Amino acid sequence: MHTKRKLATAVMAAALLALSTTASLAASQFEGKWSVADTAGKAFEITLAADGSAKANREAEGMTGTWKEEGSAAVITWDTGWTTKISKDGDKYTKSAFKKGEQMDGKPVNSSAAEKVK
Repeated sequence: MHTKRKLATAVMAAALLALSTTASLAASQFEGKWSVADTAGKAFEITLAADGSAKANREAEGMTGTWKEEGSAAVITWDTGWTTKISKDGDKYTKSAFKKGEQMDGKPVNSSAAEKVK
């Protein structure tokens, strides 16, 4: 009886580990390339990688940082200190940019449509 209980516990632990590992490997809806616009209205792309890294190809500067999914948004923290949020609202996405030190619950410096590039 004792051996069966140990076996059952081991099987349950292995199943939970497998489920949690599979869940953490699931792709986020935000992974990939996004077409957005800067404060001057010029288009650029933001790439969100599965490993949590972010990069952008803004004209004359390369931007790098990290990102994480928070609810229905991807929050990107750039090495410059700025923060960008790509949020889902219905079937559309919006990019909002916040200056270094500003909270994301305030008014963004810039907002634009965000479209995932296939």
